[in-house]
Amino acid sequence: MRPSKRAPDELRKVTLERAVARYAEGSCLVKFGDTHVLCTASLEERGPAWLRGTGKGWVTAEYAMLPRATLERTRREVNAGKPSGRTQEIQRLIGRSLRAVVDLTAIGERQIVVDCDVLQADGGTRTAAITGAWVALHDCLTWMKARDMLKGPALKDHVAAISCGIYNGTPVLDLDYAEDSAAETDANFVVTGTGGLVEVQGTAEGRPFSEEELLSLLRLARLGTTKLVDLQKMAVM
Repeated sequence: MRPSKRAPDELRKVTLERAVARYAEGSCLVKFGDTHVLCTASLEERGPAWLRGTGKGWVTAEYAMLPRATLERTRREVNAGKPSGRTQEIQRLIGRSLRAVVDLTAIGERQIVVDCDVLQADGGTRTAAITGAWVALHDCLTWMKARDMLKGPALKDHVAAISCGIYNGTPVLDLDYAEDSAAETDANFVVTGTGGLVEVQGTAEGRPFSEEELLSLLRLARLGTTKLVDLQKMAVM
């Protein structure tokens, strides 16, 4: 039995609330159970210097966890002088995931920055951030389209992410913290709406996992991301 009493293939309750930040071109408050992430998409008129003259824009992301997003207060990374290795890894993952479904030529030589701030953490913050970031990005691109700022269709597909793991010998979907901290295997999957794999991260804690177990986690991930994409579609209707 899972600590949350969910079935092995059951997601936590997921909600996607749009337009929660007054000044951002796109925003979404995403909740995966007790994990809550505020995603805001901001348009910058200038892209990175290394893309100047190419006609292409850029989509990037920043990730942060508020001090009391966790049980005990964590120090703000700005006071430490630089983001941690974990933070850098996650924000690069979010950026890669979003760029996988964007035509960067269509946005011109501009940059969209998606900020993902964890308000409350209970496992799966990076997967919730990617799922909510797509909604914020969608609304930013819609804002741009309404002002004739796009050279053509910019958003090529949906993208969502989910965690899976092996807990007490059973493959399970969407780990919360209680499962994540005790799982024998923990994996994150980033999947597009058409089923393409953007990124797979898998780690064994204790014994190595088998190819069959990896495939069972992939099947769960496809089930979960299909449901998340359906929620994205309903959110942006």
